[in-house]
Amino acid sequence: MKRYDRLKEIRRLDPERDFLRIYRITATLEFPWDITRALELALYRTYAVPSIGRLLAGTGEFSGRPQKRYDDTALLLDTVVEHGFDSESGRTAIRRINQMHRSYDISNDDMRYVLCTFVVVPRRWVDAYGWRRLSGHERHAIAVYYRTLGKYMGIQDVPGSYDEFERCLEDYEAEHFGWDEGGRRVSDATLDLMASWYPRPLAPLAPLVRGASMALLDDSLLNAFRYEQPHPATRALVRGALRARGRAVRLLPPRRTPHYTRQNPEIKGYPDGYVVAELGTFPAGRRGAVCPVPHGRSATDPATAGTAGAGAAGAASDPAGSGSDTAE
Repeated sequence: MKRYDRLKEIRRLDPERDFLRIYRITATLEFPWDITRALELALYRTYAVPSIGRLLAGTGEFSGRPQKRYDDTALLLDTVVEHGFDSESGRTAIRRINQMHRSYDISNDDMRYVLCTFVVVPRRWVDAYGWRRLSGHERHAIAVYYRTLGKYMGIQDVPGSYDEFERCLEDYEAEHFGWDEGGRRVSDATLDLMASWYPRPLAPLAPLVRGASMALLDDSLLNAFRYEQPHPATRALVRGALRARGRAVRLLPPRRTPHYTRQNPEIKGYPDGYVVAELGTFPAGRRGAVCPVPHGRSATDPATAGTAGAGAAGAASDPAGSGSDTAE
C-alpha cells in the first residue's frame, strides 16, 4: 500500500452514503494522533462559552476526577466511531450521553455549538498540522457523521454542510465567547490534566507542556480566559514543530491497522477494561424528553474493551451527568 492509496479509496466513496467508512479511515488510519489532539482542542474550546464553562465547573467533576471525565468522554465518542450508530455498543454510548445531558438545563444552541466544534476544529487542525490536508470528500463525510450524531442526540437545527457548521461556529463564538470564573477553572484543570500525563521523571517539564498547549490557542480563547499572550517565539516554535511532525509522518509507510481512541496512552482509568453502559456519571437528575436512540430489549452493553486510549480535552460532550442506565 502506498501513502495516498487510502485517499484514492475515499474519493471513490460517496460521502453522503459512506460517511462512516470515510470518517473511520480519516480518524483511525490517516490521522489518528491529529484527530485526537483536535477533538481535545474542540472540547476545550467550548469552555470559553460562559454557559458551558460555568455548567462544567458546577458539576465538580473537573476538580474532583478530571481523568475520569476525559476518559469517559473519549471512550463514549470513540465507541460510536468504532462500532457505528446502529450497533448495540454505539446505541448504548449515545444513550449514556443523552441520559447525562438531560440532567442539566443545556440549551439547544450550546449543544449545537459543541457539535460544530467536532466538525470544524479537526479540519482546521489537520489542514494546519497533518501530513496532508483533508479532501472535500472527508470534509463532507465528517459533516454528515456529526449531523447524524446530532440527530441521535435530539439536537435541533443541526447544520447540513461543512460550510454551515463553520459559519454556525464562528457566529456563536463571536456572540458568546467571554470571561467566566467557572470556565477559567475548567480550563486550568484541563491544562493541568494534560501536563500530568507525562512520566514522573518528566514532571519538571509540566510547565513547558502547559506553555506549549497555550501556544496553540488563538487570541479569542486567550482573551476569554484572560490568559497572557504566549511569546511569539513560543508560538512559532510549537506550531513549527507540529508542522515538522506532519512532514515527517508523510514520509512514513501508511498505517495498516486502525488505531482507535481507546488504544491511546492518555486513557488511564480503565486498565482492566470497561463496559460502555457504565461510562460517565449517574447523578440523580431531571428526566427529559424521550431518548431518540432506538432502544433494544436491554440497555446493558455486553461489550467490553481493553485498556483504552485518548480523546477529548475533558468531557464537554458530557457536560452533564444523569439518569440510570436503563432506557427511558
